[in-house]
Amino acid sequence: MSATWYECKVKYRKINDSGVQKVTTEPYLVDAVSYTEAETRINEEMAAYVSEEFKITNIKVANFAEIHPFENSDRWFKSKVSLIAYDEESGKERKTNLYLLVQANDVKEAFDNTNSMMKGTTGDYTIPAITESPIMDVFPYFTGEEDQLEKFKTLRDSVQVVEEVEIDENVPAAPGFILKEEEE
Repeated sequence: MSATWYECKVKYRKINDSGVQKVTTEPYLVDAVSYTEAETRINEEMAAYVSEEFKITNIKVANFAEIHPFENSDRWFKSKVSLIAYDEESGKERKTNLYLLVQANDVKEAFDNTNSMMKGTTGDYTIPAITESPIMDVFPYFTGEEDQLEKFKTLRDSVQVVEEVEIDENVPAAPGFILKEEEE
């Protein structure tokens, strides 16, 4: 199931660089299954960052096909990607636009990051536009199972592969081990 991203605008008091408190409204993205969950999630996320009261002024579905964070990048860019397909019936090229939200430090890096994300694409594409996005932060959905999955992967990778050995049925099994007989 693909993610549905909701853009949530949050109004709150923010202290600017010169130490002056100012009321500001900033957009954030949350991954959710409904408007109700998006509202709940943005409330939880913002409560961790904002010590004073805040107000959610708008929630709407964001039109991003994919979100691509990159380490050591602090800004978000909206990349318009045009997929080019040949329509055999009409004999013409057809363009389908999609939008990616890509993290980068500047437009050139956003262009490079967009190209790296599109590398596996089998069809032709162009990148007709990249603009800096006002999105302040992105909050992907986290089920809590990711930690369990990482622990499992770590455990799985640390287990050594044991060669098949012949079992002597006259030797009793160690406590906690059950010897299974081969089925014929």
